[in-house]
Amino acid sequence: MSIKLMTNSSIIGRALAGSVSRWTRTAATVASETAAPEFTPQSVRTGLIARKKGMTSMWDETGIRMPITVLQLEDVIVTDVRTADKHGYTALQIGSTIKKEKNVSKPLIEHFKKLRVGLRQKLVEFRVTEDAVLPVGTPLTANHFVTGQYVDISAPSIGKGFAGVMKRWNFAGLPASHGVSLTHRSGGSTGQRKWPSRVFKGKKMAGRMGGKSVTMQNLKIVKVDPKENLLYIKGSVPGFDDQFVKVKDAVKLKAEKRYPKESYPPPFPTAV
Repeated sequence: MSIKLMTNSSIIGRALAGSVSRWTRTAATVASETAAPEFTPQSVRTGLIARKKGMTSMWDETGIRMPITVLQLEDVIVTDVRTADKHGYTALQIGSTIKKEKNVSKPLIEHFKKLRVGLRQKLVEFRVTEDAVLPVGTPLTANHFVTGQYVDISAPSIGKGFAGVMKRWNFAGLPASHGVSLTHRSGGSTGQRKWPSRVFKGKKMAGRMGGKSVTMQNLKIVKVDPKENLLYIKGSVPGFDDQFVKVKDAVKLKAEKRYPKESYPPPFPTAV
């Protein structure tokens, strides 16, 4: 299977294609405003937006084959900050993948100009603690995560269209013989007669399958490629190829178990 990656040359070409560079913040400006705080077990770092590029295989030190999903980060930056004083909660708005100015409405262009960041295709908010807030315009790379740590990945699942109960809910179906005629894959009875005289809400029936947000928890990062901004994830990830996915630190693991011992504490609030 071929995996189409966004190379450094294509990133530079797309960045130069737009005219937004004249009002964007530089990395030097952002670095001068950043003072790195210390990581604590209660700290919540920001997540990132990546694009699913496909699947491949890798082998561990014992020779066991592992299914690997490749994710790539494309021009990910902090586009806005939500503060408790102004918005009632603390979060970061993250943007990914440069968007051409001709494809953006004027109000949105002015919004990005006011923030002094480049136009982005995908915007997502991530809740963070106050010590993990980053300045607007901070670039985020694959080095934000470390090899061996566990993450949660969310994305819309692949849509399957209208599906029956056997495919959608794994029903066994009706018998293949003994009086059953033309209804072998039906759902059977859906309720009673006199009481309650209705079908209970949430009854498993035929309907549209897929296309809903799915979160895969505690997936392990087996490799980080900072040169091409790639993350190699052990296991499957929701969504189709080139789908935007949300990647964040695993929430059901304590900080000491979430990261490997040799990489604890992790880059905080992000890799410099």
